[in-house]
Amino acid sequence: MTDTTEPVLLEETKGHVRVLTLNRAAKKNALSSDLVQALIAGFAAAAADDDVRVVGFTGAGDAFCSGADLKERRPASGDSAQRPSMEDQVVRLVSGIRVDCEKPVIAGINGLAIGAGLAIAMCADMRIASAKARFHPGYARAGSSPDCGLSWTLPQAIGHERAMRFLLDPQMTDADSALGLGLVGEVAPDEKFEEAFLAYCRKIAEVAPLASAQTKRLVTRAGILADLEQHLRDELELARRALKSEDGREAVKAIFEKRKPEFTGR
Repeated sequence: MTDTTEPVLLEETKGHVRVLTLNRAAKKNALSSDLVQALIAGFAAAAADDDVRVVGFTGAGDAFCSGADLKERRPASGDSAQRPSMEDQVVRLVSGIRVDCEKPVIAGINGLAIGAGLAIAMCADMRIASAKARFHPGYARAGSSPDCGLSWTLPQAIGHERAMRFLLDPQMTDADSALGLGLVGEVAPDEKFEEAFLAYCRKIAEVAPLASAQTKRLVTRAGILADLEQHLRDELELARRALKSEDGREAVKAIFEKRKPEFTGR
């Protein structure tokens, strides 16, 4: 059950472009279980539609995605059996964007992208940001490590050392700095962002569909992990272990108390 009567994901086809819009603006488009499942289905449907040549995804309101919805009400025990596990959902979402969809995927980062929100943006093949977009990995600040494929996609995009610096020295990064790092490939003025995002999607959609599909398949294959599914599951397990540790609890407590955490390595 969702926290709104509106769909959590909007889907619109514009010519040969399928645009998926995360639609939980009041929650800064935080990733609820319903939204993750809708994204999985949305990408699968776009991948299977021969008339769709490019898939774009963006956020409603003033945020792209603020990460996982930590305040989401957990389903009752009877309902949980009907839902895929978190691990299964993450595997399907990351694979669905980066591997299974053999069409160029373009993320339109219209605002804040934090934690898992940043991670799903990095799963895209290309990224265009609004000048007002802001980026933050979030994980180390909470005493944890990356998930949702970020430890795989980020070094591919910006290199090993830059990825380590970005993840372990977390700061809010503005759009121009993100462009310099290689997190995004283009920055558009905020007032022209939607127009620029759609225009770029349409430009890529003009490429011969077979050329696009084969190019994505080859480029993805060149950088894919030997066992991507296990890597994604390991990410989640390590992140969960870190959050439950004494240091993880101290990190979260320090965030709320607005102080520097005191870590013990336990």
